[in-house]
Amino acid sequence: MLAARTGAAGSQTAEEHAKLRKQSGLSIGGKDKSPKKAPENGKDSSLSPSGQSQLRARQLALVREVEMNWYLKLYELSGEHTSACTTGMPHRNLGKSGLRVSCLGLGTWVTFGGQISDEVAERLMTIAYESGVNLFDTAEVYAAGKAEVILGSIIKKKGWRRSSLVITTKLYWGGKAETERGLSRKHIIEEIVRAMTHVINQGMAMYWGTSRWSAMEIMEAYSVARQFNMIPPVCEQAEYHLFQREKVEVQLPELYHKIGVGAMTWSPLACGIISGKYGNGVPESSRASLKCYQWLKERIVSEEGRKQQNKLKDLSPIAERLGCTLPQLAVAWCLRNEGVSSVLLGSSTPEQLIENLGAIQVLPKMTSHVVNEIDNILRNKPYSKKDYRS
Repeated sequence: MLAARTGAAGSQTAEEHAKLRKQSGLSIGGKDKSPKKAPENGKDSSLSPSGQSQLRARQLALVREVEMNWYLKLYELSGEHTSACTTGMPHRNLGKSGLRVSCLGLGTWVTFGGQISDEVAERLMTIAYESGVNLFDTAEVYAAGKAEVILGSIIKKKGWRRSSLVITTKLYWGGKAETERGLSRKHIIEEIVRAMTHVINQGMAMYWGTSRWSAMEIMEAYSVARQFNMIPPVCEQAEYHLFQREKVEVQLPELYHKIGVGAMTWSPLACGIISGKYGNGVPESSRASLKCYQWLKERIVSEEGRKQQNKLKDLSPIAERLGCTLPQLAVAWCLRNEGVSSVLLGSSTPEQLIENLGAIQVLPKMTSHVVNEIDNILRNKPYSKKDYRS
């Protein structure tokens, strides 16, 4: 695989290659040309045979390490050339699997194939990709399947390496017919765990997870997988934001420590409620104004919705003090939870996406003091019998 690598390294001259090799040779040379000190007390300081063997082993290990670092740097494969380093986007393991995902991902719910045009969708994906995002989420039900098609078309058009991306999709609400929905043998080959194991064994997916499952259901799936030598889920996709905390902060940490299931969270701005645009009602161009989102409008204008808006006003001074916007504070607040592998962003304009991606710069400012300030305003921190932070 490394032999197929092409790029900037190919433009370097033989003289530069020789120079790099010379530098690496100087850094690992075992000979010290500085004057040697005389042995103390006139005694020979030579090592015993076993000591010499250990010394040679350490020198060989050092040579291998320096040569590998030289090779990786020469072909732009070292850590400083990774997207995480060049873009500043942190990456985390998805649960206890080896899959590395950007801590911010881009979702396509409502937007792709619906609220925005294909051109805007391409612009959003480009901004996300160039910012270091490698996780893109969709589902077969989003825009009746159009979201998946648009996502795939953009990836093909842009020519992005498929191996550089993590694409997640969801099954259940497939079509209108009874045989086109659910998790039955007809819809996805076999019942859930067996079906997902088959999909992975066939190379159609690398991992599988759950979305909006209870902790008990996830544990049951894990038990079935272990009992019949099948592949268990690696993550749960759950709603998580300032006003929705119980599942991600109490239930999922226990699953993570017991069976390694991670958390991929969605709706960090509570379907736009935390964005601040609903402070004075429901704007005509907002998601809550759409006919199919009447439930969101009712939530916003309810008594609980008004209380939430008041709490957001109290949080604004904290955001101002940290030099960020309220949405950036809310996304950074989600990211401060180390049990969250990735937070999925849903944006309808490039400006919104760029603003939300800026939460990465706010994350280092989320000290325990700031988090406590936020908790004192929200007054909704769930109680957990165990503390898994250590």
